[in-house]
Amino acid sequence: MTTARVSVVIAILSVVAAGALAVGCSASVHVEKYPPKMSADKLATTVAEKLAASTGQPKPHITCPEDLVGKVGTTTRCKLTADDGSTLGVSVNVSSVDGDQIKFDFKADDTASPPAN
Repeated sequence: MTTARVSVVIAILSVVAAGALAVGCSASVHVEKYPPKMSADKLATTVAEKLAASTGQPKPHITCPEDLVGKVGTTTRCKLTADDGSTLGVSVNVSSVDGDQIKFDFKADDTASPPAN
């Protein structure tokens, strides 16, 4: 892959991160268990949808390593992966829990990691 293409991809990821930071993203999801817990797949989908909506970009590929437990202060790290394999970390933090509804904030890292060789 050329240096120019890598630079363009990193620039695009930076725009996604900047857009997410500028909007101050948060989400709320209704779950059915107590203590409430959101599956890693649902969390990844929700974060991807919110990032796409806040940046006007296509929905990014997000993965999250674990379910999100509905307890204020709980955090997890998800990963945004670009088409070229470069990645951007996304921090997720539970901001409040109301019954079975988990509200969380998320923030993309400022800098992307280049793709693995």
